[in-house]
Amino acid sequence: MSNTSANTPAGQRIDALLDAGSFVELAGGVTSRSTDFNEGAAKEPSDGVVTGYGLMDGRLVYVYSQNTAVMNGTVGEMHAKKIIHLYNMAMKMGAPVIGLLDSAGFRLTEATDALEALSRLYYKQTMASGVIPQITAVFGNCGGGLAVSAALSDFVFMDKENGRLFMNPSNAIPGNNESARNLAKADFQSAKGGNVDFVGDEGEVLGAIKQLVGLLPSNCAENDSYEDCADDLNRVVDIAGAVDDPAIIAYHLADNNLFFETKKDYAKDMMTGFMRLGGTTVGVVANRAKVYGADGEVEECLDGLTPFGANKAAGFVSFCDAFEIPVLTLSNVSGFHAEEWAEQGLAKTVARLVTAFANASVPKINVITGELIGSAYSIMNPKALGADIVYAWNDAKVGMMNADMAVKILNPEASAEELAAKKAEYEEKLGSAASAYARGYVDALIDPAQTRKYLIGAFDMMLTKQEERPFKKHVTK
Repeated sequence: MSNTSANTPAGQRIDALLDAGSFVELAGGVTSRSTDFNEGAAKEPSDGVVTGYGLMDGRLVYVYSQNTAVMNGTVGEMHAKKIIHLYNMAMKMGAPVIGLLDSAGFRLTEATDALEALSRLYYKQTMASGVIPQITAVFGNCGGGLAVSAALSDFVFMDKENGRLFMNPSNAIPGNNESARNLAKADFQSAKGGNVDFVGDEGEVLGAIKQLVGLLPSNCAENDSYEDCADDLNRVVDIAGAVDDPAIIAYHLADNNLFFETKKDYAKDMMTGFMRLGGTTVGVVANRAKVYGADGEVEECLDGLTPFGANKAAGFVSFCDAFEIPVLTLSNVSGFHAEEWAEQGLAKTVARLVTAFANASVPKINVITGELIGSAYSIMNPKALGADIVYAWNDAKVGMMNADMAVKILNPEASAEELAAKKAEYEEKLGSAASAYARGYVDALIDPAQTRKYLIGAFDMMLTKQEERPFKKHVTK
């Protein structure tokens, strides 16, 4: 590492992230080419960004870290070219790219040279999308055009105290200013903006990056994320009472209870994340009705699928498909969120989720854990959308609508006693998982405690799955 960066936060973050002594710097002597406004007199090696490669738990990764000690970490022509060169190397070798961002923004003295170089970086990130995992961590300022670069990556981490992610500074937005509400801070970007997957202090962010990279394949062609399973493959899981919060279910299902939730604070009606089952990384998409705290108390109740939840899940399924990561769906939803703001984008985002499930050719399993009612059934990874296997917990409900409502519509003149009898008949014939099982839409009715065993066996069976698709350039959703 160059002398200008070894003892700076940029260098220290790289050292903390990678295996000791494994980092090798690339292009450490690069300086800016601009001599306008007497900038040449201030040239320093690294041009505000440290780039190189190293090992993370023994696996090759490429890292760039912006150095505020050199020209405030501003993005200029050579700064961006160094990152682009790193991407070229990473794509050739099939290894993830991790960006550690902390920058004062564009280098004004380089003007269109800087703008053109950033556009080239966008292009390179787009070409790398679906080829290698891209991870970004925001430790300081990440504004304007650089925020777009962060958003082009697959996963974004953010320092809860010092990170700032924004397209427009807060005081430039009418009716808002930094003292009133800082829209660039981690809490807003995570919970409201949906731009951030994990928030924590610097040490927590670096630790979470390591955890996530350990779960992901290095590239789309070779899945090297498998590890030997030290957990009991047939372990019984006590999860029947957790049907409303799938994060609890995923925690208990996962090997050694390691579950990494993505975008945890955003669109909580849909949960996404990664875990291992029998040593294999699996992506989890699940409906959530309640959020439980560490004390077991309900922190939040949720009502139906929102456009934000559908969009969050669609992007996650697409990522899993690109990197050959099997998808597990935990389905429990009886409808869509019914408010004006939700209706504005619901059909379009639900269509995107449908497209993601249908387009994904990886192994797909759906477990119906609670109620799957009405149109929600048709979008949550049923067999008709390409699920390879569908399980249902013994007491799950599957049908066109709530039984109470259905029998009232079908029997408008019936008495209360008659409706009660009709309800039991309706639930048995048209509203239960057993009725879907009888029609072949469900492959097996299972005891919740046996879910882990069933899933591990099924995913293992599907390791050699191949599926032909019509020739086309790409989907349009």
